[in-house]
Amino acid sequence: MSRSHDAEASGLLVKNLSVKFQTGGFSHTAVHSISFSLKPGEVVALVGESGSGKTVTARSLLGLAGSNAQISADHLSLNRRSLLTNTEQEWRKIRGAKIGFVLQDALVALNPLRPVGAEITEALTAHNWGTRTSRKSRVLELLAKAGIPSAQDRVHLRADQLSGGLRQRALIASALAMNPPFLIADEPTTALDPSVQVQILELLKQLRAAGHGILIISHDLGFVSQLADRVIVMNQGHMVEEGQTADLLTRPCHAYTRMLLAAEPGRRPPRPTIPPSATHAPLLEAHHLSFSVKQQNGATKQIVQDVSLSLLPGRTLGLIGESGSGKTSTARMIMGFQKPSSGSVDFQGEPWVRSGKANIPEAARRVRRPKLAIIYQDPLSSFDPRWTVQTILNDALSVIHVPKSERLSRIHALLAQVRLPDSLLTKNPLFLSGGQRQRVAIARALAVEPSVILCDEPVSALDVSVQAQILDLLGDLQKRLHLSYLFISHDLNVVRNISDDLIVMKEGKIVESGAAEQILKHPRHPFTQKLVAAAHLMGDASTARSA
Repeated sequence: MSRSHDAEASGLLVKNLSVKFQTGGFSHTAVHSISFSLKPGEVVALVGESGSGKTVTARSLLGLAGSNAQISADHLSLNRRSLLTNTEQEWRKIRGAKIGFVLQDALVALNPLRPVGAEITEALTAHNWGTRTSRKSRVLELLAKAGIPSAQDRVHLRADQLSGGLRQRALIASALAMNPPFLIADEPTTALDPSVQVQILELLKQLRAAGHGILIISHDLGFVSQLADRVIVMNQGHMVEEGQTADLLTRPCHAYTRMLLAAEPGRRPPRPTIPPSATHAPLLEAHHLSFSVKQQNGATKQIVQDVSLSLLPGRTLGLIGESGSGKTSTARMIMGFQKPSSGSVDFQGEPWVRSGKANIPEAARRVRRPKLAIIYQDPLSSFDPRWTVQTILNDALSVIHVPKSERLSRIHALLAQVRLPDSLLTKNPLFLSGGQRQRVAIARALAVEPSVILCDEPVSALDVSVQAQILDLLGDLQKRLHLSYLFISHDLNVVRNISDDLIVMKEGKIVESGAAEQILKHPRHPFTQKLVAAAHLMGDASTARSA
């Protein structure tokens, strides 16, 4: 599906762009005949899941598709000048000066060994901009324009010394160094806390108002709905739908677009409220957990302070907070991976973690550890890269001493439970999709027959439709196996789909706790109110920006 375009219009013009990759005698077409335009002061969003071709499309507009990419188009131009025959030297003149590029992961895009100010200075120097003195002033101006407070104090900091939001702002500042009329932003808010996403959204709105044309690459329809004038939906390299944002997101024509919208966490129904049983004792209890570390200057930094929680059988307790809130440190203490400075944890009515010299030795915990399993955010980093799916599950079964003669049948049963085919048994997780890897991680957790599973951001790195599938799977398994979940997340829209009860953390402390539905409908603490407002804004594609 395509629109008619004025070939003489200023701006970025793409007509029937196709991108094919040639590797080892095999060819794969990643983008099939896509057409669109982008004018100054306009925001166009390319939306789709992993593998849809949206990032390949964006990189093709910058000459960054790769040496093995074969690019063809009826028209590919910037301000009426063709880009199809560009040499690498010509592309260098365009990148940064005519089209800025904001990558997804600022920590990867920015040099970890150099101050952010030096990164921006390099972008200016590459285009022979100004004198050394004027470049210093320009760097501070750009950091301030990107919304970094006290820019003069932060210009000498490295990327790893900045928060996620400030890193992303520094990356945007670098992309704006030469004041390019156009900007391509590839998943600019992925993995950021919702309130930080809102801040980046506001910055991009300011850039649009200043006349920059912006091409947004995203799988997040909630984010796109607040910014884009037009949306292009891509699936498996094809453009399946295009239209004005409000029209497309409220009246989608294509089944794939309707599926993406239905899978958005903010559109999925909240978990039905089930009152806790008064007769069941908690499976897991944390009492006044605190954790602090000594800093280089000798001062003590409090990471977690006086956290208490209780998890009942068959229920899900959501633990939510932004980066640095202490939720991961709390989880590590609960698992027994990190010794608390003070406080204790009881599991199945018996001591599990104690502070100081009274702590339980790991050898004493080992016999009960299988009953407390964990699902990690990035399953690939938790798998042995040499192992197949069968080896991973076989190893988990060996922990609870399942006889070797019974393991294969148990492995087949585990795959069936997580809805994976037996054909994946011989596969290495490296060659599985993100959703398949997470299902293997869930199967590994189930293999040890746990009563409690700690879910550490288990869907944050997945496409929205895969998120929905994994959340549905976790819900089904909980009902069938009577599991209890401690579900850690920074995304309130995800937590509302699965949690019975909720704890909100900020700066190491619990600021609000109670029934999930009550907190989400009537938040009391200002921080929770801010989270709920950000989640509503970023998670509801139905509030699309009108053209």
